[in-house]
Amino acid sequence: MNAPVFNSKLCAVCKGRKLLCGRPTCPILERFRVAQSVEQKLNKRHLFGSSPPAIFVGEYGYPKVRVGPLVPPMEGDTSYLDNPLKWEDKTIRDVLYYRSLLVMGEVEADVNVRKSGRILSQVQELAMSVKPVDSEILLKSKPVLKVIPSEFAPPIGPKAELLDFELTENPKIPQRTEYVVDDELKAEEAIMRLYNWGFDEYYIIRLLSAGLLGVDRKLVPTRWSITAVQDTIGNNLRGEILHYPPIGDYEVYFYRFLGNRYAVLLMPESYAFELLEVWLKGSLFGASEPEVIHDYEDFRGRKEYVKETAGAYYAARLSVLENLRKRKRQARAVVFREVTPEYYAPVGVWQIRLGVKKAMDNPIGRFGTLNEALEAIKGRLEHPFEKYLERSYILGHLAKQKTLDQWLGKVLT
Repeated sequence: MNAPVFNSKLCAVCKGRKLLCGRPTCPILERFRVAQSVEQKLNKRHLFGSSPPAIFVGEYGYPKVRVGPLVPPMEGDTSYLDNPLKWEDKTIRDVLYYRSLLVMGEVEADVNVRKSGRILSQVQELAMSVKPVDSEILLKSKPVLKVIPSEFAPPIGPKAELLDFELTENPKIPQRTEYVVDDELKAEEAIMRLYNWGFDEYYIIRLLSAGLLGVDRKLVPTRWSITAVQDTIGNNLRGEILHYPPIGDYEVYFYRFLGNRYAVLLMPESYAFELLEVWLKGSLFGASEPEVIHDYEDFRGRKEYVKETAGAYYAARLSVLENLRKRKRQARAVVFREVTPEYYAPVGVWQIRLGVKKAMDNPIGRFGTLNEALEAIKGRLEHPFEKYLERSYILGHLAKQKTLDQWLGKVLT
């Protein structure tokens, strides 16, 4: 059943009561309910709590940016408030609630960290910690209770201008982190050392954002850091798997996560990767006539930022590459992402990263022919499958080969 299109006229008529947009819940009212549920806890200028730890660096106004710590009004183990690795069994509302508890005290700073003052130095120490840190913030005014969803970073909660910030206990900083930060390695080398030592990418992203990695150190907006870290790790993994033999069969994987459908096709060919994405009718960014967007690379990788799928591309690619690296194999990979109306508020590319990772742990089957593999995927997706085939570079390229002329006709019937 096709869901009605979401538009301002429907919102005016509905007012969140009738769900005329076809969503299971009203995204506007949901954000209001979440903010309202924590309003009493945050209705003050002075806050003391355990930062997960978490920081945020904005991009607006670059090279002058807004930066600051994220501190909740509670003490103890608050790591779940800023750790996507702990959200795989959570709902969108859970994530919005977690983020609404993190108050950001923001100050304007030059991205050149060598001009940093005491507050930014404290933020950098917070960023290096691997455990929650008791922190104290003094705000110019009571924080504004908005929960702003983002397709890139996890949602940002209440904000206010920061007057003062202090760590009230010593952060737990690993020796290897101190080594990398003090040694001033090139950013790529620092990222890969930390990754291969077992530090999760969200910790590495935090270090890069705080201006702690690289030779010419600068604050890096959180959104840019996410893509930079995932792209850097992905490029290195791609170079590694090119030395491995291809898989032996056509493989299909599938998983549903937070209103997204993820199907992954691996083919017994030399490495290439493509993401095909569509926001279905009735979804947050869905049009009356949804279109498939895509980006692609071959064994040489990409020389420029993707044009259509943005950060989703690097998140999905990394999950596939990690799986192939673990198996010591290479493959030609196509990821299909369908966004349904159930995904009523974007919560960041972490859910794409995790959704594809979960898909890679959920095999549908191995097949002897491409036709059989495509049939298995076709039955699990809603958007007309021929639209994917028409848009796909990899599948379109294969279809031109004489040996594959027949399967294309069969799949479209």
